[in-house]
Amino acid sequence: MLEDILQKQKSFFETGMQTVLRGQENRNRRIVIQDGNLVANQRSEDSGICARVYSNGVYGFASTAEYSEDAAVKALKAATENAKYLEKFNREKKGAFPALSARVINSPRMIIDFEQKRLVDVCKEIDAYIAGKYPDLLSRTVAYREDTMEKIIVTSDAADGHVAYPRCRIYVQLNKKTKDGQTVELFRSLGGFGHIEDNFSDLSAMYEKIDLTYRDLCAKAEGVYAEAGVKTVILHPDVAGMIAHEAVGHTVEADLVQGGSVAGPNLGKQVASELVSIVDYANTAFGKAAPLPVYIDDEGVEAKDAVLIENGILKGFMHDRESAELYGVEPSGNARGYGFSDEPLIRMRNTAVLPGKDKLEDMIASVDDGYYLIQTGNGQADLTGEFMFGITMGYEIKNGKLGRAILDTTVSGVAFDMLKTVDMVSDEIVWETGGTCGKKQPMAVSMGGPAIKCRITIGGR
Repeated sequence: MLEDILQKQKSFFETGMQTVLRGQENRNRRIVIQDGNLVANQRSEDSGICARVYSNGVYGFASTAEYSEDAAVKALKAATENAKYLEKFNREKKGAFPALSARVINSPRMIIDFEQKRLVDVCKEIDAYIAGKYPDLLSRTVAYREDTMEKIIVTSDAADGHVAYPRCRIYVQLNKKTKDGQTVELFRSLGGFGHIEDNFSDLSAMYEKIDLTYRDLCAKAEGVYAEAGVKTVILHPDVAGMIAHEAVGHTVEADLVQGGSVAGPNLGKQVASELVSIVDYANTAFGKAAPLPVYIDDEGVEAKDAVLIENGILKGFMHDRESAELYGVEPSGNARGYGFSDEPLIRMRNTAVLPGKDKLEDMIASVDDGYYLIQTGNGQADLTGEFMFGITMGYEIKNGKLGRAILDTTVSGVAFDMLKTVDMVSDEIVWETGGTCGKKQPMAVSMGGPAIKCRITIGGR
């Protein structure tokens, strides 16, 4: 656990400058077992200190990979000097940001370090289960990934904090041959916030996921190609959550709004069906802890929920202190940096479509000819809201009943147009807690939602 050596450095904060001093440690682990062979067993740690100083519209930033009191002072002085230097070239002088609450915010838990062998043994146990129960597989992969970060944040005019974000996942990929000799594959993952004992002390849930994956894989091996065109579909929560993050969430990050995203001119307007609401949650959601709780951001702002779309109306954006001042709203605590040497950017946290009132079985029964899209692979979206995602698992819907599995395909569209076609929303939310957002620097995020029924363009063969 990081020792707090930063609090005493406040005496070096220069009067009239808004300062944040951040100490941070990131730990990453990766274990991969392929067909019973341990092919990757890695652990890395990265720690250091950064200082960020704001003055009259410019930022000075400096960082060091040394975690010591002397290093903190050097980083602080360098950032202050950088801000003073940049001020000389800044013609548009801006005032200070409004001061915020000076309370101390600590997360409820800290980091626990487990021996690497414990992690390897869990992966081997899962691999043995797959090998013993499903010997007809062409190949199998079990992978453990951990991305944990701990931060100490000390500020001149906002909150101070000591927070930790432990997260681990286990991924399983299964491959099988079809009758005509082609290969199909599926993957599933389990885990999320916390350590291995939080997520994998009992492997029964993992085994249930594996059994479901094998069942879908066998169906996919007998699958057919989807019929291309604009179709009525039901998006599984995993797919709906991905679209909420990629195709909607990025367009309403205030820095990207300033960069020209489609959300800018649509603030206050209807951008979705009145059945659709989307919120970026800070640390609690639906009466429970959020999947990846954020209590304080890297500017010392206490994290608050950001309502993005409410009953189809675009209500607001996600902000850091600078963009909040520009738009005349309170900052929401969305500014986060991945590593100690990264300046904070506006990032999503726990972005979700809110559940509705419909039952999934009723939604399926309402479709005469369409698809139930269950799992998405990689994809992309841009600031116009236009998106394209790979679909790696799905089923036909014929006369209100699930039919044959479909082979890999794609879906595409424009988010705000697609969301206007939503006419049913299920009453159960599902979170995907293993997301890593790639906006300039990686960042752990979660996304979720209910199943939604809509119209979307689906690819064919």
